[in-house]
Amino acid sequence: MTTPPALLIAGHGTRDDAGAEAFRDFVRRLGARHPDLPVAGGFIELSPPPLGEAVTELVEQGVRRFAAVPLMLVSAGHAKGDIPAALAREKERHPGISYTYGRPLGPHPALLNVLERRLDEALGSAGRTPGDRADVTVLLVGRGSTDPDANAEVHKAARLLWEGRGYAGVETAFVSLAAPDVPSGLDRCVRLGARRIVVLPYFLFTGILPDRVRHQTEGWAAAHPEVEVLSADVIGPEPELLDLVWERYEEAVKGDLRMNCDSCVYRIALPGFEDKVGMPQQPHFHPDDDDHHHGHGHGHHRGAHSHAH
Repeated sequence: MTTPPALLIAGHGTRDDAGAEAFRDFVRRLGARHPDLPVAGGFIELSPPPLGEAVTELVEQGVRRFAAVPLMLVSAGHAKGDIPAALAREKERHPGISYTYGRPLGPHPALLNVLERRLDEALGSAGRTPGDRADVTVLLVGRGSTDPDANAEVHKAARLLWEGRGYAGVETAFVSLAAPDVPSGLDRCVRLGARRIVVLPYFLFTGILPDRVRHQTEGWAAAHPEVEVLSADVIGPEPELLDLVWERYEEAVKGDLRMNCDSCVYRIALPGFEDKVGMPQQPHFHPDDDDHHHGHGHGHHRGAHSHAH
């Protein structure tokens, strides 16, 4: 029987000791869940242990093959460049090792459910019932990046969070490197008619940036007493996050790196769209096609998701 590859978890890194310890604790929890599999984790920057030290830890345990999973919500510079470069360097340092690289977590339905729970908790703390959402506007605040693709992924998460959950709206802001910032995002919510806003940090663990989101929110709220503003918590080391990292590991091991199937309404029961799961797909024809059978659009879901039906 072939020994399965070890699991290497790659993190951003933070100057916040509590945030770094939350990551290290998460790695320990995942290892305890899978005691027969070597599990290690390291950071790209700012926090110990560095990713290279985590690779060395695995190699010293006799590991020669591993799957690396970026513990990141969006595919920005770290996931696209820094981690692959670090892994290539480690391959040179440790001749004979091989690895596969998994994809970032993304707006997976399981994490959207955790975000929804965090919103319910924030509303509950203000005496609201979970179903009382029709006048609630959510401001989802991402890390922010110079990579527009990474920022677009936060917008995708916001849209998926809004769809089918009954909120008045879900707007997007960023705490660094990208516009709009948190105060501007709150201003936008008010211009759209919001009178009750929940600011939701799109972060896995506590840290300097989530703290900055809360502080900026509190500062804006103090200057706008006519608007009810609540702050929700980060995602945290929930069972759903543990499950998702393991899912990403298995994808990497099997080479099953899907594109957008996580949030496909024909595969996953998303709120308000449950009836679409497993629905047979038919070719569609663009009005300008004149019934010509071009291959650039017909049967897209049928081809991409036929394995789900």
